[in-house]
Amino acid sequence: MPTTLYRRGRVRTPEHPRATALVVGDDGRIAWLGAEIDADRHLGAVDGVVDLDGALVLPGFVDAHAHLSHTGLGMRSVDLAGTRTVTEALDLVAEAARVAPGRPVFAHGWQEQDWTRERAMTSVELDRASGGAVVYASRIDGHSAVVSSALVDLSGAADLDGWSSSGFLVRAAKNAARAAFDASRAPADRRSDIEAALRAAAAAGIVAVHECGGPLLTSAEDFADVLDLGRRPDLPATVGYWAEEVTDPEQARALAALHGAHGLGGDLNIDGSIGSHTCLLREDYADAPGSRGTAYRDVAAVRDHVAACAAAGVQSGFHVIGDAGMDLVLEGYAQAAELVGAEAVRASRPRLEHAEMVDAAGIAVMARLGVGASVQPAFDAYWGGREGMYAERLGPDRGVATNPLVGFSAGGVRLGFGSDSPVTPFGPWAAIRAAVEHRDESQRLDSATAVDAHTRGGWSLAAEDDGGVLRVGAPASFAAWSVAEPEPSGLPVLGGGLPLPTCLLTLRDGVVLFDGR
Repeated sequence: MPTTLYRRGRVRTPEHPRATALVVGDDGRIAWLGAEIDADRHLGAVDGVVDLDGALVLPGFVDAHAHLSHTGLGMRSVDLAGTRTVTEALDLVAEAARVAPGRPVFAHGWQEQDWTRERAMTSVELDRASGGAVVYASRIDGHSAVVSSALVDLSGAADLDGWSSSGFLVRAAKNAARAAFDASRAPADRRSDIEAALRAAAAAGIVAVHECGGPLLTSAEDFADVLDLGRRPDLPATVGYWAEEVTDPEQARALAALHGAHGLGGDLNIDGSIGSHTCLLREDYADAPGSRGTAYRDVAAVRDHVAACAAAGVQSGFHVIGDAGMDLVLEGYAQAAELVGAEAVRASRPRLEHAEMVDAAGIAVMARLGVGASVQPAFDAYWGGREGMYAERLGPDRGVATNPLVGFSAGGVRLGFGSDSPVTPFGPWAAIRAAVEHRDESQRLDSATAVDAHTRGGWSLAAEDDGGVLRVGAPASFAAWSVAEPEPSGLPVLGGGLPLPTCLLTLRDGVVLFDGR
């Protein structure tokens, strides 16, 4: 690897607060950090020089929760986000079916709140639009979908829990339809989708992605491709979480080894989502009286999984969103701690994905047992507040009281940010802005804390506490940014109509992943 001097930037590093330059050695690590006045002495010892022209240099971002093959699939498929009527959405499906007759159609991103009549499309409408093709039209949160009759027949969804004659599917029926659709993709297409998603991540300044896979989410082959492509030096690294339950330590070790998983968790679901009425609540949905969501697991299952993982030294984790879901999962963690000891649970570095509706008592349990929070601030920007979709589903008081970012940070809970792509797109600065401008003013983080959660925080959630800091000897994994207006700290001013920073360069271990200069 050639050695390179990067100079005339603004490098954010605790070692040298006024650093403007750094040298990347032939081992892909930072060999020197310092001021511009000292940069010339390295000119004779490097193979190349890059002028950063005042760019802000930060550790590379970590996206702590994503679904890579589905992200890539969505990038080349029908984007329903922003459609305003059912007719508009169906026209896009029809166009895709016309361009590639007979090819399965994936459409993602609709939400009925955006449509004038606020209803989902139906199977009959998809059949008519697509000419009878296999169609999977995923709601934006991924926890419900409308599918065509051909896909119902292919998947057997009509015989499963969560089936509706309208074609709107949740729970087991949705999972079966999604699995059948995914099985229709050629392996080469799937691998190409994963690579496209990783390149999009690199263009967003991301150097590592936590993949959430599992038997109800993807396939073993899909997961293996994600991990394999993450080993390529020219793509972001991948850290895999496999969502399958275990009951004893040997099973935990064997399953993690079988899949090459960093942990057994990710989207191991306790409940579903707010938008699809499947997250588990203490009180009824405001817009669906009598409904409190779905519990996919009970306390005993959580306890046994956590205890087995802790005893095996394997990271455990779950997807959980609702307040009753949080009660359930944290009681399971507490009971596991009684079985194997709180220290064993803490040492296994457990984590919860989303954790949107946790109260102060729950945060205290998370801190006591070392349970990290992998959160998506963009969810608050998209749906939070007193007038958003969360308020519609939960009522304004509960709607605004989601995603307690300051509660986690102040309460001693390890905090990392992600996108849940393709639910929301890769966009670290959009996530940081959402954290800084949280709709609940009491939960607004300062910029430095938010950046830390999206860099060091992601590595910490993966039990790698040395990552996400630029220092001599550390991997040269960083991104350079064009900033419209910096704060005195050097970080960008967010909000006020200013554009978000533009990524100019992304490096992982000294290798350029993206060059947008």
